[in-house]
Amino acid sequence: MKETFRWFGQNDPVTLPHIKQSGATGIVTALHHIPNGEIWNIEEIQKVKKTIEEAGLEWVFVESVPIHENIKLKTGDYTKRIENYKQSLINLAACGVKNVCYNFMPVLDWTRTHLHWQLQNGGTALRFDKVDMAIFECFIMKRKGAENDYSQEVLDIAKKRFSEMPALEQQRLEDSILKGLPGTVDDLTIASFSKMIAQYDGYTHEDLKNNLSYFLNEVIPVAEENGIKMAIHPDDPPFDIMGLPRIVKSEKDLEDLVNFIDSPANGITFCTGSLGANPNNDLPKMIEKFGEKIHFFHLRNVKRELDGSFYEDCHLEGSSDMYEIVKAVLKVEQKRGIDIPMRPDHGHQILNDLLAQSTYAGYTAIGRLKGLAEIKGLSLGIQKSLSL
Repeated sequence: MKETFRWFGQNDPVTLPHIKQSGATGIVTALHHIPNGEIWNIEEIQKVKKTIEEAGLEWVFVESVPIHENIKLKTGDYTKRIENYKQSLINLAACGVKNVCYNFMPVLDWTRTHLHWQLQNGGTALRFDKVDMAIFECFIMKRKGAENDYSQEVLDIAKKRFSEMPALEQQRLEDSILKGLPGTVDDLTIASFSKMIAQYDGYTHEDLKNNLSYFLNEVIPVAEENGIKMAIHPDDPPFDIMGLPRIVKSEKDLEDLVNFIDSPANGITFCTGSLGANPNNDLPKMIEKFGEKIHFFHLRNVKRELDGSFYEDCHLEGSSDMYEIVKAVLKVEQKRGIDIPMRPDHGHQILNDLLAQSTYAGYTAIGRLKGLAEIKGLSLGIQKSLSL
């Protein structure tokens, strides 16, 4: 596996020299300052590429070139936005950056109810709490019909918990959900968020899949012509939330994705955390099945709970068998004769990183360094023992 590290640009407290010390050789980043849907011009791409290379590193993957909401909805100026996307791909290829991660999640990217959830060892982690999500939807945001998406048991617990929830805790929950992704999303308000969600009223899973298929059939030929590999990231969490359909969350969804257009450019970012939060997903089996289509790995582990809640566990712990996952990855690499880019993801906030609250749990330096070291050690052990 080619070891990479996510970097959020010049304002990221985790600097390129820090990343180089981790042992990673590749950088995963994006032009975070370019508004969603606008063209990434060559000059701006080259600036970022030069900065990375001057630090002795390589820009291995773009994560992400965001897809404008009008494209997902197939409304308004969506054709212009698609043409902008194509031009961004052409410009990236001209600069020698040819791996692009993206997602097709409506409105928000990953969603968590806690950005600093306290662990027993004193560190903090990202967490998705089903009851707290119900509190946000039903009692803070007051989304129409939200109560229909939860069991009566969850609603009863949510109602009681909300009645005892201090105002500061309510604000923390709201901030966690609306401001949870560093470097990629402008801060949202309840009012603006409600309007964004309302655009999807009546949209079905099939509608959104049809729009994804349309987008890919427009964009993938351009990507293939320019030697770019597109790798879709699964939905996180891998189930519908806030009335929004999620369409990349299961083995069947990935089958549909690769069948939308047959091209080596049409591929997958296999995120073991996102897919692992769905108990029905057999991750090693899926890696073997989609191995030829996997262009990028996000290796992390979540601990699932019975009500659908989960939290980010240590990379070698949690509900997914990381030994079997890494073994499946190595077998795919051996079969294809390549090293597939991989990055450790959503590490815990531990040690000195606890002193600075400028970075959420999940994107701190030391937690991800720990995850990278664990994955590298596991990988080496498997290779030695199985002579891979």
